Amino acid sequence: MDIHEYQAKELFRAAGIPVPPGRVATTPDEARAIAEELGGSVVVKAQVHSGGRGKAGGVKLATSPDEAASHAEAILGMSIRGLEVKQVLVTVAEDIASEAYVGILVDRATQRPMFMVSAEGGVDIEEVAATNPDAIRKLRVDPRYGLLPHQAYGLANFLYTDPGQVKQATRIMAQLYNAFVENSCSMAEINPLIVTPNGEVKAIDAKVSIDESALFRLPEVEKLRDLDAEPPAETRAREAGLSFVKLDGNVGCCVNGAGLAMATMDLVKTYGGEPANFLDIGGSSNPDKVVAALEIITADPNVKAILFNIFGGITRCDDVARGIVEASNRIRIEPPIVIRLTGTNEAEALEILSEAGFSAFTGMDEVVQKAVDLAAQA
Repeated sequence: MDIHEYQAKELFRAAGIPVPPGRVATTPDEARAIAEELGGSVVVKAQVHSGGRGKAGGVKLATSPDEAASHAEAILGMSIRGLEVKQVLVTVAEDIASEAYVGILVDRATQRPMFMVSAEGGVDIEEVAATNPDAIRKLRVDPRYGLLPHQAYGLANFLYTDPGQVKQATRIMAQLYNAFVENSCSMAEINPLIVTPNGEVKAIDAKVSIDESALFRLPEVEKLRDLDAEPPAETRAREAGLSFVKLDGNVGCCVNGAGLAMATMDLVKTYGGEPANFLDIGGSSNPDKVVAALEIITADPNVKAILFNIFGGITRCDDVARGIVEASNRIRIEPPIVIRLTGTNEAEALEILSEAGFSAFTGMDEVVQKAVDLAAQA
C-alpha cells in the first residue's frame, strides 16, 4: 500500500526524524493560509502516488502566500501519470547545501531489510545505479538484531565527512529503520536527505510503501489508504479478494495461483504477446470471484483477448466454469475468451462450458498461443 508524502512524513516525524513543518491543502485559499502561517518561502507539492512530480510541474517554490495560492490552483486538478492531483502539501522551503539519498527496501534474495545510501541525492536512485554504481553503499540488516550502532555510523560516514553531520545522520539511520519495522514497510525512502547551510540534516521528502499483508495488525496505518489515489481496478480486486496488478499488454490473464500466473505471463511473452495484467483468483471455489475477475479485465480497453488458465486443486474447475458462464450472462464481454481447465472436476467444467457455447483446451502452450493470436488479430 502506497501512502502520500505528507503521511510518510508524519510516520518519520513520529520516529524522531527531523522533517520540515507543513500541512495539506485542497484549495488555493487553504494553501495561502498555510503559507501565511509558515512564513517565508514555501514549496507547494502535488500529493499523488507517483514519482516524477517535479518534472511534471507538480512541485513549485513560492515566495509569498499569494504565489503559493497561485501554484496550488495550477497544480490541483492536473494529471500526473494518469493520477489527478486532489491535494497539495505546503511546506517550508529549506536552504540546501547538499543532498543525499537514504532508502530501505526488502532484499528478497536474503530476506532482509537492505539500506541503500548515496551522496548523490535528489535524483532517481536507478539513474545513479546505472551511471555511477560506486556512489551507492548497500547494507543488509539482520532482523534478529536490527540496525547496530556501528552499522548506522558506517552508513552516515559514507555520506558525510563533517563529524556533526555524521552524528545526525547516524541517528536518522536508526530512526528510519525503526519506522520501517514498526510500520511493516516494504520500502521507506528519503530523497533528498539534505544538509542546510548551518549544518542541520533533514528529510525534506518521504516515500513509503506498506506491506498489505500486515495491515490487519496496523489499523492506524490502514487508515492512511487513499482509495481515490488508487486505480479503481486494484480497489475492486482487493475488495473481491483477488491479487491483481495492471500491466500494459493486450492479453487479459485470469489464473489460479501466483506461480502459474507468472508462468502464464512468461508463456504469453514467449509466443510474442504482452500480458495486460497479473490476476490470481487464489484457491477459492467461489464463482463470484471469477465474475469479479472478468469485470476487472473487461474494464481495460487495451484487452483484446482473455485467457483463463486454471489448474484445479483446491480451486474446482466446475466452479470456475460457472463463474465464466454467469459473468457472460451478467456483463457484456467483447474480447474472445480462451479457456484451459484441468484438474478437479474437469469433466463437469467442460460440460458446463459446452452447454453455454464455450470450448476449452487442456494444453497450456496451445491455449496461450491461441490467446496471443486472437489478441494480435483484433
